[in-house]
Amino acid sequence: MEINWLEWLGYLASLIVLISLLMSSIIKLRWINLIGSSLFSLYGFLIGALPVGLMNLGIALINIYYLVKIYSASAKKEYFNILSIESDSEYLNHFLNFYKEGLKKFADLSKIKANTYDVSFYILRNMVPAGVFLGSKHDENTLKVELDFVIPEYRDFKIGEFVYEDSKDYFLDKGYNRLISYSSVDEHIVYLRKMGFKEKEENGSKYFEKLITK
Repeated sequence: MEINWLEWLGYLASLIVLISLLMSSIIKLRWINLIGSSLFSLYGFLIGALPVGLMNLGIALINIYYLVKIYSASAKKEYFNILSIESDSEYLNHFLNFYKEGLKKFADLSKIKANTYDVSFYILRNMVPAGVFLGSKHDENTLKVELDFVIPEYRDFKIGEFVYEDSKDYFLDKGYNRLISYSSVDEHIVYLRKMGFKEKEENGSKYFEKLITK
């Protein structure tokens, strides 16, 4: 049986709405759901199903409303700060356990111990512990980034920019003017490059380097 283009439009709209519900980022969910509900609304009007068209038009308008609110809030001045992690931090253990599935892509959780790092801190965003940074001394002026993790709700690169650009003096005051990171995860490599890290190679081993200057 031949399926006409209107039916394909309905299937496509359904698929996009379904995909939107798989997004962990609320912004991505809203954008993708907006596209899906808009197509579904168009589909409903084209086939003469007014309840389908009107309901999905309403969903599209709701998505637009919340996207405007999200971007309006993002445009406002946000508060960022660094909070040192105390040795044997109980909160850190809870944090790592809660986000362990996402962390597995970037670190070996069995090796993460709060009191074994030369630099360790939470990144606060509007007073929310939105990320964790752990680093160990590689040489006299080099810090190896062992973990730089941001929770899914705040992955818009603002925290990375705060750590690697706005907080340069934090590292310099501790005697580090060079940061290095080893990674083979494509998503993390894209992030490192966006943060100004350059790919290097030493003794056949690839790593990423960022030099810190005032």
